[in-house]
Amino acid sequence: MGMFSKYHRYREAGEKANVNNVARFGEPDHSLFTSTKVFTLHHHIDITDETERVVYQADSKFLSLHDKTDVTDAQGGHVAHIERKFFTLHQRHFVTMADGLSFQLSNELFHLIKDITNIEGLGWQLQGNIVGLNFELYDAEGQIIAVIGQKMLSIHDKYCVDIYRPEYEQIVVAILVTLQHMIKDRESSSSASVSASSSSNG
Repeated sequence: MGMFSKYHRYREAGEKANVNNVARFGEPDHSLFTSTKVFTLHHHIDITDETERVVYQADSKFLSLHDKTDVTDAQGGHVAHIERKFFTLHQRHFVTMADGLSFQLSNELFHLIKDITNIEGLGWQLQGNIVGLNFELYDAEGQIIAVIGQKMLSIHDKYCVDIYRPEYEQIVVAILVTLQHMIKDRESSSSASVSASSSSNG
């Protein structure tokens, strides 16, 4: 495990914040953790705090090309609505927060080793790459907002997010949920193309 620690930012609830994050950004204000049941038709993500209490939930409906995901808080209050739409080769995820703030993430940059995704509508940037299993979220001034780590080789999709700007927590949660969908879509599309090429070669 130690060999990954330099790159690998994931940790379980109750463990100390990642040493690299602390060295670069200081102690986070607080952290949230997500766990996803293996994909079913209705995709559900629980987002929990350090004590493993559910603080947010995300539920998705898969309707042809338009995924619709709703994020709610523990009381069932509406936090965000996320929709995936396809444009030619790319897909975009449109996020609308409960207060009307809207922004979008698109995955055309998800092919580079060093990914930078501009979050249109916020002026924020998501930096990092899927290979390294971690992402950093910066505001328009380049200040850190949150660091997201993904657990390696886990049957359930598990993520940890260290939040440095608690006032943006709900936006961070919406971005985290969107990112999980983008990564999952990418995995399923790459495995589909692999199986397609292997069957055509047979």
